[in-house]
Parts: sequence; C-alpha cells; structure tokens
Amino acid sequence: MSRVMNMTEGKPAKLMLSFALPVVLTNLGQQLYQIVDAAIVGRGVGVDALAAVGCTDWTYWMILWAVGAMTQGFATFVSRYFGMNDPVKINKSITTSVYLSLMISAVFMLLGVIGARPILVLLRTPAERNILSQAVTYLTTMTCGIIIVAFYNLAAAILRAFGDSKTPLIAMMIAAGMNILLDLLFVLVFHWGVFGAAFASVLSQCVAFLFCTVKILKIEYVKLDKAAWAWDRALTGEIAKFGIPLAIQYVIVNLGGVIVQSTINDQGGSFVAGYTAVNKLYGLLECSAIALGAAFTTYASQNFGARNYKRVRRGVNVAMVLAVVVALALMGIVLPLRNLLPQLFIDMAEAGAADAIYVAGRYLTNMILALPILYLVYVHRNNLQAIGNSSWSLVSGIAEAASRVVMAKLFFDLAGVEIMFCIEPVAWLMAWLFVLLPYYYYQRKLLPVKK
Repeated sequence: MSRVMNMTEGKPAKLMLSFALPVVLTNLGQQLYQIVDAAIVGRGVGVDALAAVGCTDWTYWMILWAVGAMTQGFATFVSRYFGMNDPVKINKSITTSVYLSLMISAVFMLLGVIGARPILVLLRTPAERNILSQAVTYLTTMTCGIIIVAFYNLAAAILRAFGDSKTPLIAMMIAAGMNILLDLLFVLVFHWGVFGAAFASVLSQCVAFLFCTVKILKIEYVKLDKAAWAWDRALTGEIAKFGIPLAIQYVIVNLGGVIVQSTINDQGGSFVAGYTAVNKLYGLLECSAIALGAAFTTYASQNFGARNYKRVRRGVNVAMVLAVVVALALMGIVLPLRNLLPQLFIDMAEAGAADAIYVAGRYLTNMILALPILYLVYVHRNNLQAIGNSSWSLVSGIAEAASRVVMAKLFFDLAGVEIMFCIEPVAWLMAWLFVLLPYYYYQRKLLPVKK
C-alpha cells in the first residue's frame, strides 16, 4: 500500500507533525544501534571497551553524517519533482542519486578503512589497556559497512521525499530488534567484543535497506526502466552540486569534533568514558530536531517545486514553534535525570566509574540547556536547503567546526578542562548565527510574496 503524502495541501502543522513523528521514532531506532552497542560493550565488556568505542565517535560520525546529509540532499530533488508532478524527472533523480551515493560512499569506505589506525593514533587514543586496538577494530568494521548505511539512508530519504515517513520507521523497528539480538549473540555469547557490536549494526542496517527498497519499487510514481537508468550528465551535475556541499559541510563539522576528541583523549579513560556516555544520549536528544528538519525539508521542497511560496513561508514559522516546544519538553524530561542516564553505560562497581559519571553529568547538563538553539539550527538550515541554497549551510558548518577547535585548543589552555563542557552549546550558537541572517535574506529573494 502506497503511503505517499502530498504536502502542498492541508494544514502545515498537522502535515509536519504526522510526518515527523514516525521520523522521530525511526531516528530513535537508529540511535538504539549506538546505545545498545555502547551499553552492552560498556557493561558486558568493560569501561575500557566503552572508551575504545567512544574514541571512534567523531571520526565515524564524520563519515556517517556526511553520507546522511548527502543522501538527504539528493532526495530533495525527488520532493521537488514530485511537487512539479514530473514522473520522468522523479525517476531520473532516483537513479542519479544511486550512482552518486555508490561512488561517494565507496570513497568514504576506502578512506575510513585505510585511515582508521593512523587517525586514531593522531588523535592520541590511549594505547594502554588495549583501548587503541579495540578502537581500530570497531572503526574499521563500521566503515566497511558505510556503503550499506549510505544506501539505507538514501532509500529512507527517497521514501520521505514522497511523504512516506512510516516505512523507514517499520524498517528501523525490524532492524533495531535484530541489532539487539545480534549484539547479545556476538558480544555476550560468541565473545567477539567490539567487533561483534559493530558487525551486528552493519547487518541490521542491511535489513533496513532491503525493506525500504522493496517499498520504493511499489510506489506508483517509481518506474525504474532502462531509460531511467541512462546517465544524465546535466542532472547529475545539478544534484551533485547540491548534495555534495552538504556532505562537505558535515565532514567539516565533524572534523572539528575529531580535533576536540584528541583533547578529550588526553584526559584519560574515565573522562573519555563519561564523554562517550553523553554522546550516545546526545543522539536521542537530537533525533527530534532531525525529524522536524526532515519534515520541513519535504514540506518546503514540495511546495517550492509547486511554486507555492506562501505555504513555504507559513511552514517555516510553524516549524520554529514546533522546534522550540519540543526542545523545552525534552529539557523538562531529561534535566532531572542527567546524573542517572549515564549509568546505563557505566558499571558503578568499576574503578573510575564515579569520575566518568561526574564528567557525564556536567556535560549533559550544559547540552540540555542549549537544546532550543540546536533545534532552531535545523529549522533555518533545512529551510535554505529546501529552497535550493546549500552554500550558507556550508558556511554555518564551518563556523560550528571552527568554534569547537578554538575552544578545545585555544580556550582549553586558558580555562582548563571545564571549557570542554561548554563546547557543544557554543558550537550550536555559532552555527545558528551564521544561518539565521542568510535565511531571512533568501526568504525574501527566493520566496517572493505575490501581491
């Protein structure tokens, strides 16, 4: 049964909420991959294994978020042509996205596998207690599966471009259940350690990709015949020109995080473990922002394609209100639990556990209080992407990365370790400031008000 949603008609708030809720649940499922890995590794293998997984966070996120943003950018063209009611361009944009995703994700995979050990050594990953070798194993295994992850993200983005946010949710529910079972089997029964946790995640993502692909082929607008697969140089250039800067943006954003990781690694295993616990929870806090961003991107892209500029303007105002309300609700829920949640990943009976919990509590508190800023970043950044401008989104990412590096390297020497707990809120603020003014400028330029 087709779940295509035309978002050029109806109330914006209702459309975005009905679209965003399944995306929130889907993102929760994706975060469950990382959380289950960390919880089973941390409590089942030990704090050192958790620290090893944590040392790979920013490096793997650099690749993961890049391919995720890239595929979302590619799928924007599916939304736009759907709004234009152009079946030929819809199918050509799908096949072109497949070609580009395969080529670019293969490059990321190769770089990740070859560079895993040199990068982790460069980041001063602790070599004692087998942390470095476990980190190399985990990162290498995860990057070997990045093509599968990229194609799942592309398939899910294409479904959402048609307004279907429920199928990716079902796929992720199946995959999340499979991931838990495989984690328990590979780590606790087979004793494969961090390799087992990573391998379970890759296999589960493969199941999610196959499920979504079957559903895409059942959509009435999708006719991937021989003509659709013919190489279209002009369209390839247009889609690449839009999607690749988004990938570069997230490479730059996470490169800043990678540099921060080197400073974190210098603080010892307990500090790394505490920081890692919060980074796993960070995904849960961010997933609603990502969902609202995805909902607004689909809504704005379809209406922009249909040249219904008034609805785009109205939609962004609704999205801003929804973003702040959700962020405040999460603050109210998580803030009282800020010292308890990190214990999901850390066995309090282990040496160094108390120090890890202290670090996690300080870091998580500051992050929670800055959530409204993060959520508004997604609204304004995704608005620019939806109306065809990804350049300022890239500038915003550069500002975000630069602020992380300056605080972790320059301000760390002046203020000490306490500055590490403020890095993310300041980075979000810089990202928002550098996307806010361009948003208002391009809103007037590209979304003219009809008199």
